[in-house]
Amino acid sequence: MSREMQVPVHELERWRRIFLEGGTNGFKRRDTPGAERELKRVQAKVGELTMKLEIVEWFLEKKATGRSLRKLKRSGEL
Repeated sequence: MSREMQVPVHELERWRRIFLEGGTNGFKRRDTPGAERELKRVQAKVGELTMKLEIVEWFLEKKATGRSLRKLKRSGEL
């Protein structure tokens, strides 16, 4: 590769090392306090929406016959 590109081997090794260090540092930066806060906020929202969905399904089961509820689930409306 070095010969094909006419780049000295030591230069290719330096570029490789810089690339790999940059990739590692990029992963470290991902765990910022802001990102953790956002993740917790989104997880809380998913929990809230899951609970609401379970409540709606419970009410539908009480109001609808089992057969009607199964039709709704199969059709993708629920």
